[in-house]
Amino acid sequence: MQIIALTGGIASGKSTVSNRLAEHGAVVVDADLLAREVVEPGTPGLAAIRERFGDAVIAQDGSLNRPALGAIVFGDPAALADLNAITHPAVWRAALERFVQAEASDPDALVVYDVPLLVEASADRPLRFDRVVVVEADRAERIRRLIVERGMRAADAERRIGAQADDEQRRAVADVVIDNNGSKDDLLRRVDALWGELRDPAQDSV
Repeated sequence: MQIIALTGGIASGKSTVSNRLAEHGAVVVDADLLAREVVEPGTPGLAAIRERFGDAVIAQDGSLNRPALGAIVFGDPAALADLNAITHPAVWRAALERFVQAEASDPDALVVYDVPLLVEASADRPLRFDRVVVVEADRAERIRRLIVERGMRAADAERRIGAQADDEQRRAVADVVIDNNGSKDDLLRRVDALWGELRDPAQDSV
């Protein structure tokens, strides 16, 4: 089994890459989905968040009030670090369980760990993968996408990007960098080439 870490900043196109790899047959483990699971009502993760950030981040139905929490942590590095210290280890434990399940189902599986915050999550505990793939696009292009495609205000887009690792930090852990400043077709061609190289390492890499 191969475990490939796939990462990239917000609006980089990482999800498009992940979806294409899934179409090719990869088993995708989505860290964002796991991040929701580990803070569902009744979980130790949500209890820890409530203890750290107060009742204001808990919705009336007992679930996490994500907008309220986001308003606190995005723009406050210390608060964001506290949140990450709660969620990242829990997400990694859940991911390890999925990896074990995937290998039990298919010892030759190619698992893609889709993890936007790979650099942030592994800062104090390096994680080991067979390959790390980074999807990147210029900051100005990512801001444009956030504004045009997601309806985000420019200031909020800047703040969200600024709260994540930068391109240099991601490239430092990358085995493969996929440029996504062009068209979607260009990106898909690069992903198809990557898949071929992952399945047959003798091929040229992306």
